[in-house]
Amino acid sequence: MSQTDHLVTDCSKCAALCCIMLAFDKGDDFAFDKNPGEPCRNLSGHLCSIHDTLRQDGFRGCVAYDCLGAGNRVVQEVFGGKTWQTEPRLIRVMMEAFHGMREVHKRIDILRAAETLPLDKNDEQIRLGYLARLEDTRWSGSELNEFEMTLALEIDIFFHSIRKYMPPSFAAEIES
Repeated sequence: MSQTDHLVTDCSKCAALCCIMLAFDKGDDFAFDKNPGEPCRNLSGHLCSIHDTLRQDGFRGCVAYDCLGAGNRVVQEVFGGKTWQTEPRLIRVMMEAFHGMREVHKRIDILRAAETLPLDKNDEQIRLGYLARLEDTRWSGSELNEFEMTLALEIDIFFHSIRKYMPPSFAAEIES
């Protein structure tokens, strides 16, 4: 495994991509509706103006959300520290990259969790190979855009092939 744990979220190295890209509906977890691509009204620069009181202000969903490091990795690795706020033309491509990186990180998380399964030697080698490919790749925007139709599909087929090793709760997590 690589030295950097890509699944560690560090909002200080991000550009509030989740606060822009993600949508939510008013309800128990969010105090108002927000459309995808619309900056959250609590966003001030790259920071949440109510971060310290999110739960009390009706944003339990924000407290619970974890991008698994996708946001900081997109800003730092894919865009070299550039942000949509200093370069507004980047907003759409950064949102697309964030979506793709979330899919990469979701699969890293599942491949890591699959370490606990009693895989045979061949399946374990395949698991480790996919994990290395995802963790050791320095992703570009175009690679992230292609990911879901290429490598993600391969990995999803692999997940299906190892279902025989999975307890029902693990299989349900993969399908979500």
